[in-house]
Amino acid sequence: MGYWDNKAAFVWNALPGEEVEVDVTYNKKTHSEGTAIKINNPSPDRIEPLEDHASICSAWSVMTLEAEQKWKEETAREVYDRMGGITLPSYDMIWETNKDGNKITHGYRNKIEYSFGQHPDGRVSFAFFERGKRNRRPIDQCLLASKEINETAQTIFDWVIKREISLRSLKALIVRSNKAGETIATLFIKDEMKFREKEIQDLLSKSFIGFQIYYSTHKSPASVPTKLLYSVGTDAITENLAGVTFSYGALSFFQICPPIFERALEDIRAHIDSSLPLVDFYAGVGSIGLTLASSVPSVQLVESNPEAVENAEKNIRLNDLSDKVTAILSPAEKVTEYITEDCQVVVDPPRAGLHPDVVKRLLEVKPKRIIYLSCDLSTQARDIKMLSEAYSISFSRLYNFFPRTPHIEGLVVLELV
Repeated sequence: MGYWDNKAAFVWNALPGEEVEVDVTYNKKTHSEGTAIKINNPSPDRIEPLEDHASICSAWSVMTLEAEQKWKEETAREVYDRMGGITLPSYDMIWETNKDGNKITHGYRNKIEYSFGQHPDGRVSFAFFERGKRNRRPIDQCLLASKEINETAQTIFDWVIKREISLRSLKALIVRSNKAGETIATLFIKDEMKFREKEIQDLLSKSFIGFQIYYSTHKSPASVPTKLLYSVGTDAITENLAGVTFSYGALSFFQICPPIFERALEDIRAHIDSSLPLVDFYAGVGSIGLTLASSVPSVQLVESNPEAVENAEKNIRLNDLSDKVTAILSPAEKVTEYITEDCQVVVDPPRAGLHPDVVKRLLEVKPKRIIYLSCDLSTQARDIKMLSEAYSISFSRLYNFFPRTPHIEGLVVLELV
């Protein structure tokens, strides 16, 4: 954040202390937003990013790792204080490291969604949307993605070019990978095109194990799966987290960086009461609740997305946990009766945070412990402030789930006062 024309300016590609020239993408009376296009006096923390499109996907790769650590911890400290009046026991942020003990900064993402664009010379390419704009920036690959994702994406791209599929027909490509190096992919096109199934099947390999092609209506800019045109190989991928097997599709929500998520699971497990049943709200495919099932008498997974619940039920069967775990398809605020005095609650909500009815129920029945993992520290701080009338913080930790980006995940354990 800086200042321009006597008002606040929120600027990407700028570091504290720098004077920059900005391409303004949003300008109101209260504030402006934009991206720095010229740095007049670089910060000592500034480094050259590894990608020319870093401002789009890895905006924090313009600074040293030490600066990223510092500013994420300072950001968390400020957000918790400003939004909740909260001081955490610790602001230390955990990174995933490689076998040599070095921090992992690239190749960690197990999911990438590419758009399609055009190079100045007319060639079709992968693309990401420019920050704050509607136009697409051509790219060749994304270094945040796993090696296997980049390889599979290139295989599909080469096929797209060979088949001379027009840019007008191409919408998006989603590729997912797992720790075993396997990938699945889903291509969205805006026409019900005909292909020979064998040519699609021939794209698969030992590592590229599933490919689906969907017609996606032009009426929506999003990757909407309007009609399945082709499906070869498997439509799901499996991952092992903390000794539990998970299956999920290309369009399902699953943690983007499993190794650091496992670090968070270790911290969550350390605060679980083995004598109390567990209620897991906003459970997704069960990635938290199922890993804790062996430590508690029973688990109830509450999730509003039908596909996620379908996957959760599949994962319950995969791990022979049907006698201990139940998946419930419902918005969290509609089934708050599952929160009782004699249970412990885990929540991992979307960026909007907890629904007010969930907070109300927690304060009414007062379960002994609430474990709150969040991808948005501001809404987490807001919710904790409301819960603080009955709860105090016993543990906290920050996780760098997304290195070289501004995102931070926070874990807070709340104990009944």
